Amino acid sequence: MADLRTRTHWFVLLTALGCSTSSGPKPGATGAAGQATGAAGATTGAAGQTTGAAGDSSGAAGSASGAAGDQQTDAGGAGSGAAGQAPDQDAGPMFPIGDPGTTGDGELMIAPPYGTQPDLKDNGNPKGKSFHFVMNSADSKLFKGDDPTLMAANMHTFMRGVDVYVPAQYKDGTPAPVLVIQDGPGELSLVKNALDNLTISKDPARKLPAFVVVAIANGGGDGRGSERGLEYDTMSGKYADFVETEVFPAVLANAQVKAAYPNLSFTPNPEGRATLGCSSGGAAAMSMGWFRPNLFHRIITYSATLVAQQNATAPEAMSFPDGAWDYHSNLMLVQTNPRKDLRVFLNCNQMDNGATSTDASMHNWVTANTRMDAALKAKGYHDRFVYAAGVGHCDYNVRTQTLADTLVWMWQGYPPP
Repeated sequence: MADLRTRTHWFVLLTALGCSTSSGPKPGATGAAGQATGAAGATTGAAGQTTGAAGDSSGAAGSASGAAGDQQTDAGGAGSGAAGQAPDQDAGPMFPIGDPGTTGDGELMIAPPYGTQPDLKDNGNPKGKSFHFVMNSADSKLFKGDDPTLMAANMHTFMRGVDVYVPAQYKDGTPAPVLVIQDGPGELSLVKNALDNLTISKDPARKLPAFVVVAIANGGGDGRGSERGLEYDTMSGKYADFVETEVFPAVLANAQVKAAYPNLSFTPNPEGRATLGCSSGGAAAMSMGWFRPNLFHRIITYSATLVAQQNATAPEAMSFPDGAWDYHSNLMLVQTNPRKDLRVFLNCNQMDNGATSTDASMHNWVTANTRMDAALKAKGYHDRFVYAAGVGHCDYNVRTQTLADTLVWMWQGYPPP
């Protein structure tokens, strides 16, 4: 399938497939063989090969859910930026922001048969080191398990798993770029293979930096009143703060990690920090960059929950009453605020959640993600949008078909250490 370079061609093709750009694609739309091309590298994969079960929208949940105690809000209030946008955190040290150009930007469509990209397979290249540990919510200052927005059954402490992968090409003592994965371990196995294969690539246009992966389990449950919903669907920088002030220090303090890499550190440069998530994990990735652009610049989302999923009783609802729907609709935060230094990958699928729902529901994932793509593009962001035919929410085969190319595109322009 050819790279769709203009929005005109994109909407013409969606219409030809029987899709509505306002309320999602109609059932029964089909497409040509699942071959996405673009300068981020051709999405090849073994034609017809289907790998993995359909992606779990909630990922690997940490133990029973709980909530955050020390409630922190980014709600801006009057005069805090356009359309209620919260002011950005202090950017801290200034870093040069490179512009790699528009290579790989734009809209793509893929369709069955889906396969696995060769760079996402174990090709026998040198392996890095893997680590696993758990965090107790009782020790957290931000997500303790007692947030008042939680349902009563979810108000308790919980354990959260954290998986870390340090690629073979990482040199101890070098401030490492980092990728945070929501719903950990999530896509960790695919990303590990991509690192093993592409950090040693001879093609400079298809080479990844030796970034460390930190895959964090959610606190449990799903939707409003759950710990996962609190962490991921709340419109604030609180989850980014949790990663920065609690998870990263826990990684660096872990005895096994310190024994293997005594001088490991994470770059403070937000250009060297990426985050990846599916469903509400994708909404969390977007909020990590939007509310904390001083911490994260590179955003990867699959079937992101950019809909009205935030708990209506959350303090943030005073400023963002329709949750992540406000990014692209209603408050139109992307359109009405200055452009941030973010690089954003979006995906939605033909049979994604709410694909036939009306705008009034504010729960149509296809509408949400196509509008977000349009808003980002109109504002001058570097964004890449993949629409996948014939599959539903967070379909794992979409990631096996695209994730290597997504990572290559996402890390374009990152300066060498």
